[in-house]
Amino acid sequence: MKLTRLVGECEDGDCPTIYATDRGTLAIQGDRVGDHELAIPAHETLVEIPVELIRRAVRDNLV
Repeated sequence: MKLTRLVGECEDGDCPTIYATDRGTLAIQGDRVGDHELAIPAHETLVEIPVELIRRAVRDNLV
């Protein structure tokens, strides 16, 4: 899968980031959420990112 960085909190890749994939989807890098009551399938995970990342991506017409 090819990832293209759309927007992030920093430039070094060690922080919340939104990527576009070559599959027409988004990949999200963020902190893993472990304290929830959801039944997440083993092949998935839940991550947390700042709302401002979504706002920036939309404002800049990246998504």
